[in-house]
Amino acid sequence: MKITVKRVYDEPEPGDGKRILVDRLWPRGLSKDKAQVDAWPKDVAPSDELRKWYHQNLGQWEEFRKRYYAELDGRPEAVGELRKILESGGADGVTFLYSSKDKETNNAVVLKDYVSEV
Repeated sequence: MKITVKRVYDEPEPGDGKRILVDRLWPRGLSKDKAQVDAWPKDVAPSDELRKWYHQNLGQWEEFRKRYYAELDGRPEAVGELRKILESGGADGVTFLYSSKDKETNNAVVLKDYVSEV
């Protein structure tokens, strides 16, 4: 399964495949029409507690990854639902959408690794 990671504020492209928002909160200032989100499985996003912890501890990327993996391990039903969405992605695969300004250390990157490994 091809999974791409992209900022939700970037323009949708034909090769995006199924567009999945992987944040718990809807992105500020973005309409649903402009975002063109096909699925929004909020339960696979980091908890509010973890999200807030990471914003206060931005230099602790590896610890964030570890904690987020633990949260995902504890949510087998939510991960199973995400897998169903991934399976329906089609030939173009899927794109995980996130709102963070950081393109390399965000929850979508971790989630992509998680579903690829587990």
